[in-house]
Amino acid sequence: MPRKRGKRLTVGIAGLGAIGMAVAKRLAAGIPGLKLAAVSARDAKAAAKRLKAAGIKAPVVALPELARRADIVVECLPAAQFRAVAEAAIKRRRILVPLSVGALLANFDLVERAKKTGARIIVPTGALIGLDAVRAAAEGEIRSVRMVTRKPPAGLEGAPYLAARDISLAGITAPRKVFEGSARDGAAGFPANVNVAAALSLAGIGPDRTTLEIWADPNLTRNTHTIEVDADSARFSMKIENVPSENPKTGRITALSVIACLKGLVATLRVGS
Repeated sequence: MPRKRGKRLTVGIAGLGAIGMAVAKRLAAGIPGLKLAAVSARDAKAAAKRLKAAGIKAPVVALPELARRADIVVECLPAAQFRAVAEAAIKRRRILVPLSVGALLANFDLVERAKKTGARIIVPTGALIGLDAVRAAAEGEIRSVRMVTRKPPAGLEGAPYLAARDISLAGITAPRKVFEGSARDGAAGFPANVNVAAALSLAGIGPDRTTLEIWADPNLTRNTHTIEVDADSARFSMKIENVPSENPKTGRITALSVIACLKGLVATLRVGS
């Protein structure tokens, strides 16, 4: 979506949790070329109170309304609500910036729909490192991508995969591997925890060939992701240790990644592929 000189792109935020609120505050503080147009949340009254307390002037609207008011829709919702906001944004040819990347895998027909309408779907880097390198390697041949996620138990407790197997992490005293499989299965079983694995798979060799391990580690205070890539152009490994936000399932850097992504949409100079 080209931006006319002097025209700001409007941003709508779906979900006002730890990520959505952090992005709203930064937009309200002022980012050249961008303007916060509206937000949406499950509890509209609570969201309005949070915005008022933070000194942010933005209306709280229903999810489908965001796409009418905003050029860019940032999705920071529970995975179950993903499709409603994504469909509305795509129908109106908006730029969709999804955080629930695992939900995007489960609703991948929306990518084809976006092609038809002219909408764009831009997945931010989130809590990962080195997606540019993975994307570059994917232009050649990638033989394997492996990711190991380690989180404090509180960051994994309650995940559908664990609940379905009646697995509790309360009181564990040693690291415990709780999942090993494909990025697709990991994203489905841990929708609030490993959107990073879904993003990695989309940048590289896909969700079925990208392998994932998830560990609950009571010795950790940070969410840690280690990635190993073997390609015909390079072999590399990356590790990031993220400070959790007020939501232990999400790192602080995730909101900053969204802000960097939004800035990239209006920047004169953009660094990185």
